[in-house]
Amino acid sequence: MSMTIGLAGKPSAGKSTFFKAATMADVEIANYPFTTIHANKGVAYVRSTCPCMDRDKRCGNCSDGIRYIPIELIDIAGLVPDAHMGRGLGNQFLDELRQAQAIIHIIDASGGTDIEGNPVDIGDHEPLEDIDFLNREITMWMFSILKRNWERLARKIQGEGLKIERVLADQFAGAGVDEAHINCALNECKLDRGHHTKWSEEDLIMLCDTIRLMSKPMIICANKADIAPENFLKGLLELDQIVVSTSAAAELALRSAVKGRAISYEPGDGDFVIISEELSPVQKKGLESVHDLIKHLDGTGVQKCINKAVFKLLDLIVVYPVEDEGKWTDKNGRVLPDAYLMKKGSSAHDLAYKVHSDIGERFLYAVDAKTKMRLGEKHELSNGDVIKIVSTAK
Repeated sequence: MSMTIGLAGKPSAGKSTFFKAATMADVEIANYPFTTIHANKGVAYVRSTCPCMDRDKRCGNCSDGIRYIPIELIDIAGLVPDAHMGRGLGNQFLDELRQAQAIIHIIDASGGTDIEGNPVDIGDHEPLEDIDFLNREITMWMFSILKRNWERLARKIQGEGLKIERVLADQFAGAGVDEAHINCALNECKLDRGHHTKWSEEDLIMLCDTIRLMSKPMIICANKADIAPENFLKGLLELDQIVVSTSAAAELALRSAVKGRAISYEPGDGDFVIISEELSPVQKKGLESVHDLIKHLDGTGVQKCINKAVFKLLDLIVVYPVEDEGKWTDKNGRVLPDAYLMKKGSSAHDLAYKVHSDIGERFLYAVDAKTKMRLGEKHELSNGDVIKIVSTAK
């Protein structure tokens, strides 16, 4: 797995419930701040349509045509205002976001918890404030990384004639920030690279804010949407970013019911079927409530949130490498054994490197297993492609 998504937000917004629902990991859930004191890591899945649906037989690696591609999910402990200064559980958990390629910001859309995660009456707290606060915390965390060595770095850039984007990228090494992010941010901020020693603190904060936007893209999970005031949901859905209405508690209930063989349900489905005849009246009533909820929300939103983070926010596609383009198998005869997440616009040669560096270095050409057409190294891949790589590598 090379894809990591971070779950961030204030305490008691539902991050641990979302994490447990998405991964079925055994984590503690409670309605008070700082239940999570260590970042939890688990495996979640992106849902996609398996190419075997175009063939007579299923591949054996999907669930009736639904393919689940694993990604890593990190549940960060709840962040409170001034976390970048060490408040609450502070920088320790902001640092956990270093490895995340994207962030799912889980907010309490019901307004039933204040900015620090303490319970209040439904509708008492404006959830839009939570979005501003988390953005600022991540920006200021990045600023603290830059600020601590800025004067020395500025002198070094000037004295040795170094490329500023290279030096800044090194400073943010390990935080998921590369030279391209820095270069784009400098251009966006219109900062004078030739006079970097004169940049003010406000300039540096603006730069870090832009780097955050480019290196840590974010999707909003409007959790507890089933009890959220309508005007709160409306305000969130009108934001100029991806927002998904979600009930993590409903998803957890459904996945627990699947585990208990009470229902038939695939994560991301808009409905479920009761298959057990041994449910108590209380269990049946509970499932009826969940049924009404997901009909209203068009699903629980948890799988939709993960999928949108990967496919829309990060703009990735799924590609399936095979060794036999006729049977769509590997050398052991397994049908469609692997599914790779790749950036949209990736080439056949990029896929070869993804499979193995030796195969990439000795790449000859590729074959589209669906059309049997030969593909050159620069051929742009599409979502759902089944590709054979031909290489001189053993």
